[in-house]
Amino acid sequence: MKLHIIDTGLFKLDGGAMFGVVPKVLWSKRVEADANNLCNWAARCLLIEDGERLILVDTGLGDKQSEKFFGYYYRSGEATLLDSLRRAGFTRTDVTDVILTHLHFDHSGGAVSYNADRTRTELTFPYARYWSNQAHWDWAIRPNPREKASFLTENILPIRESGQLRLVVPGESPFPGIEFIHVNGHTEQMMLPLITTGSGKFLFASDLFPSAAHLPLAWVMGYDVRPLITMEEKEQVLKRVLAEDITLIFQHDAVHEAAVLQWGEKGITVKETAPLGVFV
Repeated sequence: MKLHIIDTGLFKLDGGAMFGVVPKVLWSKRVEADANNLCNWAARCLLIEDGERLILVDTGLGDKQSEKFFGYYYRSGEATLLDSLRRAGFTRTDVTDVILTHLHFDHSGGAVSYNADRTRTELTFPYARYWSNQAHWDWAIRPNPREKASFLTENILPIRESGQLRLVVPGESPFPGIEFIHVNGHTEQMMLPLITTGSGKFLFASDLFPSAAHLPLAWVMGYDVRPLITMEEKEQVLKRVLAEDITLIFQHDAVHEAAVLQWGEKGITVKETAPLGVFV
């Protein structure tokens, strides 16, 4: 089993939204903000090469929305989903499975694309099965007011209409060597892939730990629908990460791809950060 980082570029989000109740005087020591309080974040995906299966975890923001929509997010960088896939040696027709940790637009936007003349949408990965779970799917297609702006129907409904939607049953996995940790603080039933390889265990942390700066339990995003639950889930997962020597892969950290952790005087801290390739 081989792991590849798939870079889809950077975008900006408000620092206050990303750190919730944590004062800027604290979080700004770890993540730089511009004059508008916006910080750069990665839209990092993961490609898992496992025998005849090529599994993509999340798909970035995509490019379907309007110029006005993307104007709020200040995207930057030259990387795109398909270009990064090509640099890894593959094309969109090679992907057999797409795991969507959850269906917020910055995770699912690239799952569906426009056709060549932008007259209709189609699946970006035409031969892939797309994986969600029933509870999260139902949550996303009937969104609450807090998350409505993050669940975009054009990113979601074409997957079901294609007939290629598949649903993970909590506690089970269709992929040998991949376990799903289901968490409910950020959104209903977000799925974190825990991947076991010959080099060790790797957790794609999605929005439970969007960056290395989010390791402290109380450093919870303002976007989370159940922040107290997030804190409990972070504690449980961190204990397992330490106990099983799991490497974290950060989806949104613009600087750090992956990290190993340690116990320290101040609790659980980063021991080492590096590109994922150092750890695999």
